[in-house]
Amino acid sequence: IDLDKKAHQPMHDAFGNTLIYNGEIYNHLELKQRLQSQWHFKTNSDSEVILAAYRQWGDDCVRHLRGMFAFIIWDNKKEKLFCARDRVGIKPLYYVKQQNCLYFASEIKALLPFLENIETDDKAFGEYLVFQTTIGIQTLFKHVYQLESGHIMHINHQQIAIQKYWDMVYKIDYNMQLHDAVEQLKSLMKNTMSLHMRSDVPIASYVSGGIDSSLVAILANDYDSCSQQYYHGRFLQYSGFDESHYAQKICDQINSVLNIENYNHNDFIQNIEKVIYFLDTPVAGPGALPQYMISQTVSQDNKVVLGGQGGDEMFGGYARYVRASFAQCIKASLNDNYKNGNFIVTIESIIPNLNMLKEYQPLIKEFWKEGVFENLDERYFRLINRSNDIGDDVDWQQLDIASVKEKFKTIFNNHDNVEHNSYFDKMTHFDFKCQLPALLHIEDRMSMAHGLESRVPFLDHELIEFSATIPANIKFQHGRMKHLLKNAYKDLLPDDIINRRDKMGFPVPLNLWLKNELKDFYADIMSTIGKRPYFNSENTRKSFTLNSNYSRKSWAMISLELWYRQFHDKQAYYKSLVK
Repeated sequence: IDLDKKAHQPMHDAFGNTLIYNGEIYNHLELKQRLQSQWHFKTNSDSEVILAAYRQWGDDCVRHLRGMFAFIIWDNKKEKLFCARDRVGIKPLYYVKQQNCLYFASEIKALLPFLENIETDDKAFGEYLVFQTTIGIQTLFKHVYQLESGHIMHINHQQIAIQKYWDMVYKIDYNMQLHDAVEQLKSLMKNTMSLHMRSDVPIASYVSGGIDSSLVAILANDYDSCSQQYYHGRFLQYSGFDESHYAQKICDQINSVLNIENYNHNDFIQNIEKVIYFLDTPVAGPGALPQYMISQTVSQDNKVVLGGQGGDEMFGGYARYVRASFAQCIKASLNDNYKNGNFIVTIESIIPNLNMLKEYQPLIKEFWKEGVFENLDERYFRLINRSNDIGDDVDWQQLDIASVKEKFKTIFNNHDNVEHNSYFDKMTHFDFKCQLPALLHIEDRMSMAHGLESRVPFLDHELIEFSATIPANIKFQHGRMKHLLKNAYKDLLPDDIINRRDKMGFPVPLNLWLKNELKDFYADIMSTIGKRPYFNSENTRKSFTLNSNYSRKSWAMISLELWYRQFHDKQAYYKSLVK
């Protein structure tokens, strides 16, 4: 069900099976060649390949698929539904159980008409306040669930069974050398790029100015399907929010034109409600706004675009890893226990890379205020906890934040996935499992809002599985972010991009706008959000504190209030859609 776009068309096979599918199977040509001796194909579509793969391998069909997908198959012979979602969760699949009926959709808003009431899920709400995303099957809407990435679901005679078929497991090859990792990385990147560049239409690229999108754009330029169209968005009202200089270097290198879009506070006012509507739920940071707008521009001349999502989580690209590693090596030095774990930095080696933390001093102060001698899970939780900014605006007694923290620890300390002492892998693993899905949520919804297909070559599962075998000291040597990627592609990427220390990730001057051009807008938000569940009305009415230009508090407040207005306040409208 899809309220805004044409619903996904079902495909039927000769055996009475029916498929409803959203996504792209990049290796469908290879699979078709393997299967054509057993099954007769009538089309060239990847949808028909999924049906044939299901007939051939049953549940195991998902293990043969490379791509992004969410699909449902009605098995006519067994009279059951088989549902699946891709390994990383690039494509969404939501469901609602109501009165012995099960409803599925790729957008939550399509399920709202079938709920008895539109309500907030309190556990998911607590997760959102802490992580600015939910980290399980629950969504911010009570009774609306998501099939998690890497999972399949069976529905047979009202019995529902969910099973995990894939996970990211760190099986470190400690004998691996840098040159071996470089060669294997290049081979896998070439393979995933060749698959992701398959298309009947030209493919464009986002270029943010960071390593990941820059590398994808450069590699894509070698393929005939490349559209030679590159896109970048920036904000010029205030200094520090323009990264176009780096994006331009990439386009100059490949002799292509960079399409630059300039945005300001008026774009925020005109588009923010649309952003929340298409997101379905508030998630991550304000980067969703420019992502929505740049996707609109790209879609005017293109149907497919490439992005660089996944590289940070797989290869260690966030400054918080340096902060956490710095604290960890101090603790290990004082305790003289470097040899007890997978320690990849020493104080001497990390010092040359600490100047990249200059802009993060307030966060470092917050990170260290309770000391550096706690367990890593405690310290990393404080590092990524977004709820500290919110303070007394929320009535925390209504929420079980302790259970959110325990859920975090369970994932963070999962020894089945990560070795006990591999603290760098623990951080990247949690981010891959729980933070990356929020970014993919934005990537997918903001592009699909304009009928644009966004592809993410880094997130091919064979490349992911390889990344989980690389020793941390190769990925993150001496605290150098993306050490392996930088070494592998130092001949392709400009030195300015390899050595830059100020990558921000589509920065938005939101808090500066709220102090100036959008002050009245924010006052209105804060005066009404207090009337919502879990908030303290008196505190929010008086609260206009904006801690820093990059604080997420204001974004959380705005997103939640507009979300309530967009969905909760329109229950009657959504009810009217069911005839």
